[in-house]
Amino acid sequence: MNTEEVELLSDSKYRNYVAAVDKALKNFEYSSEWADLISALGKLNKVLQNNAKYQVVPKKLTIGKRLAQCLHPALPGGVHRKALETYEIIFKIIGPKRLAKDLFLYSSGLFPLLANAAMSVKPALLSLYESYYVPLGKTLKPGLQGLLTGILPGLEEGSEYYDRTNALLEKVAAAVEQSAFYSALWGSILTSPAVRLPGITYVLLHLNRKLSMEDQLYIIGSDIELMVRLSS
Repeated sequence: MNTEEVELLSDSKYRNYVAAVDKALKNFEYSSEWADLISALGKLNKVLQNNAKYQVVPKKLTIGKRLAQCLHPALPGGVHRKALETYEIIFKIIGPKRLAKDLFLYSSGLFPLLANAAMSVKPALLSLYESYYVPLGKTLKPGLQGLLTGILPGLEEGSEYYDRTNALLEKVAAAVEQSAFYSALWGSILTSPAVRLPGITYVLLHLNRKLSMEDQLYIIGSDIELMVRLSS
């Protein structure tokens, strides 16, 4: 618990908020089927929205864990969509600085989703990335490789969301600087076989054949050792 949360505990209304979140989280423990999860998410959403004046969300570790569980690929799209609503409510409440600080907490569930998401879920997930991740700019860097590994499955030839995924990747590259983007991209290609084809596709698509490599050195990235491992 950080200093900000400790200070808020002197506020009786915030303490009531903590109790309400605790009560809402209990519903997840008693969920035995997917409809129960949607109901539990709905109750949690209501508590969060009713206390949106507080930028600090209590029990965020438990909330992050429950949301990640609700994005399990075995669950139906309805649960995924409801969980994405919860993420959006939280991101609106906490703002970009707190999201950057808790990036890994909330991203552990989101990043693996696109590869397994139903068509009805993908636009909501891409919207989250567009609206809340891209504006983080350079503060995205610690989670950049995970983000790219999560987005690249959408860059599938013939996919309905190919153009939107490509545009999102371009926005991320502009937000974090090209050399950092490509370093993370090559890292994804090296460590995640499932995204190698879309990763290489992206590189080839954005390689300007009219320019020399010296004019496009950012494509190599900033990690020379990584490039050596890729070429060996």
